[in-house]
Amino acid sequence: MGEPEKHRILMVSDFFYPNFGGVENHIYYLSQCLIKEGHKVVVMTHAYQNRSGVRYMTNGLKVYYVPWKPFLMQNTLPTFFGTLSITRTILIREKISLVHGHQAFSTLCHEALMHARTMGYKVVFTDHSLYGFSDVGSIHMNKVLQFTLADVTQAICVSHTSKENTVLRSGLPPEKVYVIPNAVDTAMFTPAPERLSRDEIVIVVISRLVYRKGADLLVEVIPEVCRLHPNVRFIVGGDGPKRVRLEEMREKHSLQDRVDMLGAVPHAKVRSVLITGHIFLNSSLTEAFCIAILEAASCGLLTVSTRVGGVPEVLPDDMVVLAAPDPTTMVHAITRAIYMLSQIDPQDMHNRMKKLYSWPDVARRTEIVYNRALKCSNPPLLDRLSRYLTCGTWAGKIFCIVMIVNFLLWRLLQLWKPDKDIEVVPDIQLPKSQHEETPFGSRKEEGL
Repeated sequence: MGEPEKHRILMVSDFFYPNFGGVENHIYYLSQCLIKEGHKVVVMTHAYQNRSGVRYMTNGLKVYYVPWKPFLMQNTLPTFFGTLSITRTILIREKISLVHGHQAFSTLCHEALMHARTMGYKVVFTDHSLYGFSDVGSIHMNKVLQFTLADVTQAICVSHTSKENTVLRSGLPPEKVYVIPNAVDTAMFTPAPERLSRDEIVIVVISRLVYRKGADLLVEVIPEVCRLHPNVRFIVGGDGPKRVRLEEMREKHSLQDRVDMLGAVPHAKVRSVLITGHIFLNSSLTEAFCIAILEAASCGLLTVSTRVGGVPEVLPDDMVVLAAPDPTTMVHAITRAIYMLSQIDPQDMHNRMKKLYSWPDVARRTEIVYNRALKCSNPPLLDRLSRYLTCGTWAGKIFCIVMIVNFLLWRLLQLWKPDKDIEVVPDIQLPKSQHEETPFGSRKEEGL
């Protein structure tokens, strides 16, 4: 039996370091594991402030910070065809065999997948979020997703709830969508060396303080919990537009000595905050898969969370207390968690998380999707256009026009600058000792 085929993968998203979040961590850790399996991985994202051009990260992970500035919420301005030339150049220079886009909200991801399919590349898309069906923003995003996924080779979702949501929004056949959950770097998130005293119960919240993350729910839950349990103290890490409401709540109820507001917490310091607490509180109103819960459980914290989206799929029942996103039920859930603390062994919880979630396992499962994608046929343009026509009476025709124009522009680029005139870059071969000794959780980078 021959050695498994090695792939050359281009990861594309508007969301990558130095920005921090679930998507950014997912792309980084998945890329590192794929590199360790012998694959070539390149990341394409937009420029961040003065960070533009090519950078190298741990284990030779190459990142193209293309000179597109973010327009809204770290997304680039939609141009449809503006990124065609630079995407084509990267694909040829790096001899890419497959393109993997991340996040439905990423403009760069949608455009790169469209260009890659125009040029005949196989593409995989990973959806990291849940979206509704009734508000204007969701309706618009769902139509864009329908356009992108009409010709996608394979798709990945991070939970079964996310898969159901994506299939309903995009009309993608369920058999083309795979469920591969996120993971956690358990070597980075370890419990405190000594068990904490339960004389004072510390509840930790680390989240963006926005409506979607349930910041308004925290405003109602925290004062009631403090009233019922005099020995409880809260640590709130994170920033956002709803931070003002939490500050006002603290002033109104005179909880300055029982609610610590830390502001934004760098990811490297998240563990040091988590290990000061007994309970982790997640109040999200929608969540496809909550990596923060995994990090907290890996540090040995009992989790209290809203029962929304894919959250019920994340942890076993004895490691999490779930409640409806309602202040009264959340207070009851926290009270129940406080009485459960005597049964919690942080080190045992950490050891279980090692077996449940690991990035190497995520990478192996993603490899299977890549292998299946590369075996799929590559239909001609006319056959692909029929898929776009199913996207709606008017939208389908508009999508077809966009793809035809994109195809013509690609042909013009080939005439203006043939593929053979684009220089192919040599691969960097790292010393084996350096490849093996680099800490998995570290992120070193240098400019080129």
